[in-house]
Amino acid sequence: MLFQLAITIGIFVANILNYLFAKMENGEGWRYSLGLAGVPAIMIIIGAMFLPESPNSLIERGQAEKAKEELIKIRGTDDVDEEFKDLVVASEASKQVKHPWSSLLKSEYRPHLTMAIAIPFFQQLTGMNVITFYAPVLFKTIGFGGTASLMSAMITGGCNALATLVSIFTVDKVGRRKLFLEGGAQMFICQLVIAAAIGSKFGTDGNPGVLPKWFALTVVVFICIYVAGFAWSWGPLGWLVPSEIFPLEVRSAAQSVNVSVNMIFTFAIAQVFTSMLCHMKFGLFIFFAFFVIVTSIFIYKFLPETKGIPIEEISLVWENHPYWNKFVKSSAQKNKIAAPDSQV
Repeated sequence: MLFQLAITIGIFVANILNYLFAKMENGEGWRYSLGLAGVPAIMIIIGAMFLPESPNSLIERGQAEKAKEELIKIRGTDDVDEEFKDLVVASEASKQVKHPWSSLLKSEYRPHLTMAIAIPFFQQLTGMNVITFYAPVLFKTIGFGGTASLMSAMITGGCNALATLVSIFTVDKVGRRKLFLEGGAQMFICQLVIAAAIGSKFGTDGNPGVLPKWFALTVVVFICIYVAGFAWSWGPLGWLVPSEIFPLEVRSAAQSVNVSVNMIFTFAIAQVFTSMLCHMKFGLFIFFAFFVIVTSIFIYKFLPETKGIPIEEISLVWENHPYWNKFVKSSAQKNKIAAPDSQV
C-alpha cells in the first residue's frame, strides 16, 4: 500500500513541477522538467549505499550470525530469538522448492497463476494509466488550454494521492473485494458520463466549438471521481492482493509473473493510446468502461476475500472457494494418497 502511495505522491509532485515550469517565459521549462527527473535517481543511488542487508538475504547466503545482528538493529532489542528461528525455518523450507516455475504450473497453483496474470492485466485495462501518462494531452484535446491542461492534471494527481490514503485506512476494515467492486462501479459510471459529455460536444468530427466553463468543470470533476475510484481500489490492491495470496514455495515465480504482466501491458497501452484516442474519440472511454465491467465480474466470481487471513492459512481460502476448490482440493487429495506410499 505504501508503495502505491509513494508512486501517487511522485506523480503529484511531477505534475506540480510541470505546471510551474510551463509558466517560464523563456520557454526553457521543459529542460527543467526533464532534468529534475534525475534527482530521485540520485537519491536512490545514494540511499542504496546505506541500505542494510536484510536478515532473510543473509540467512539465504549462510551468514546467520550477521543476519541476527542486523535483525537486532532493525528491531532495536536483543529479544529476537523467536523471530530469528522463524526466519531460519522459513529459509530452510524455501530451499526445499527446487523449481518454483514448474511448481507454479501445477493444478494446485492454478488460482495463484491465474491471479498473477489477471489482476495486473485488468488493472491496466481500467484505463487509469492512460489518464496518468497523458492527462495534459487528454485535457488539451478536450479543449483546455496548455496551462489549464497541466493544472487539471495536477488536480487529478492530487486526488490520486489523497484517495490512496483512503484505501490505506479502510482496506482492513471493509475488505479487498468490497473496495475492488465499489471502485469498479465508480469508474464505470464516471467513464460513461465522460464519454457522453465529450461525445455531445465533439461528436465524431472532433470540433467542439466554444466550450463553456460548466462543461470543462464537469469533465474535470468526473475524471477526479474516476481517479479516486481507481486509487482506493485497483491501484493499491493490484499490488497488495497478489502479495497476500502467493505461498512461499511459488512466491518468487508468481510475483515475477505479476510484475512482468503489469509492466508489459503498461507499456502496450501507453504506446497505443494516442492512436486509439484519434480513432475512437469519446468511444475510448466506453472501451475502458466495458473492461471495467469485465474486471468487476471477474473479481466477484473468482477472487476470495483475503482480509485478516495469514499467509500460512491462505490455502484454506482456495480450498473453500466454490470454483477453485476443484483444483486445490484435488491436489491436496493426491498428496494424501502419495504420503503412505512414500512411507512404505
